[in-house]
Amino acid sequence: YSREYPEEFIQTGVSAIDGMNTLVRGQKLPIFSASGLPHNNLALQIARQATVPEDEDSGEESEFAVVFGAMGITQEEANEFMEDFERTGALERSVVFTNLADDPAVERTVTPRLALTTAEYLAFDKDYHVLVILTDMTNYCEALREIGAAREEVPGRRGYPG
Repeated sequence: YSREYPEEFIQTGVSAIDGMNTLVRGQKLPIFSASGLPHNNLALQIARQATVPEDEDSGEESEFAVVFGAMGITQEEANEFMEDFERTGALERSVVFTNLADDPAVERTVTPRLALTTAEYLAFDKDYHVLVILTDMTNYCEALREIGAAREEVPGRRGYPG
């Protein structure tokens, strides 16, 4: 038994990803970053430019949506995301979930679940091709650790509960 060769890909509009690390439908693309690096700009660029090539058999372009979830971001970053989505027209095909840094940690753990549930609904019930972008997973993990500390769980064993 062997896996089926992936043929359907998502064009991100970022040549380094499209050419060297192609994003195939159903695949996860981790973007590792550190503080001060432009990972939010890259996430915005992918959300803005991503497309699904039209099906060669039917000649019709598929319905495509972007589900964007941002966790633990500042109000300034949230405003930047929304302004960029509105300015470029990407908001018309996007669902955006934002969790601000001053929101409770529990809300930060729910944000990716809401985004993924929305993506599943669009994909399975509405027959869309969906790209999910979640940023910043580091803030999500910090929220899990904060909840674990509040529950007095041993960080080494259950540092990331859930």
